[in-house]
Amino acid sequence: MLDRLQVGIWDIIRDVAQILILATALYYAFRLVRGTRSAQMLLGLVLVLLTVIGLTIILNLEVLGWLLGTLSVYVAVSLVVIFQPEIRRALAMVGGGALVGGGTPQRAPVADQLVSIVTRLAARRHGALLAIERDIALKSFLESGVVIDAPLDADLLMTIFFPRTPLHDGGVILRGDRVLAARCVFPLTQRSDLDGELGTRHRAALGLSEETDAVVVVVSEETGSISIAHDGRLFRHLTPEKLRRYLAALLPERRVRDIAWRRVVEDFVMGDTRRNRDNGEGESRAP
Repeated sequence: MLDRLQVGIWDIIRDVAQILILATALYYAFRLVRGTRSAQMLLGLVLVLLTVIGLTIILNLEVLGWLLGTLSVYVAVSLVVIFQPEIRRALAMVGGGALVGGGTPQRAPVADQLVSIVTRLAARRHGALLAIERDIALKSFLESGVVIDAPLDADLLMTIFFPRTPLHDGGVILRGDRVLAARCVFPLTQRSDLDGELGTRHRAALGLSEETDAVVVVVSEETGSISIAHDGRLFRHLTPEKLRRYLAALLPERRVRDIAWRRVVEDFVMGDTRRNRDNGEGESRAP
């Protein structure tokens, strides 16, 4: 009797462990592809399969049931092909993470990289507009530009924002330590109480910060001054040290790493991403 009870307990523990492992794998897989076009393809495929399986069961379609069973292997292979970029990215992240020691040297924190890049742009008076994605995805704005999906690199951004290059107009979207797209179109703020010297870049930065929680860095082409727009407010005339403090506070490294796992751009439904703002939030100058 005791032996049977022990066997039963171990069976329950084994089943629970399997369920937890499977649930964890599915959870991280969903977070990895959520908001990408692959996720939309997966949703469409799941809906089609559920519809076909439901009809097969309800109408007792034996031939169709046999066909589904036969094609299940090909469906699995097609999923691997569809999600190849996400699978490669996940494996690269695991291989370069804490599970593997003694790998390539650590890169500088994202905030420090951005400060260095923005300071160089400001010194040369190359106008720039960089939006750093946070909790609210920027997929709709990403699709308005040219997809790059490359590591954050000073030479890359200096080339993008060099005057009269094809991609210098519009904004660049960053996610973590990756450059997702360039020449993206951001919404202009509709506020009428702004300084008349603020140009299109600053208004676009404010407009994006009013609709999302992104941190938007602006470099003025006329003066070379550095500004940050966040939460519907604009902080102007930042020194490199003040810029570093802002970015370190708004983009802690733990959050930057987590963004890469939570999204590879946005939630399936964009209707809830618009945030309510308090009326009367005016322009602020950095302390």
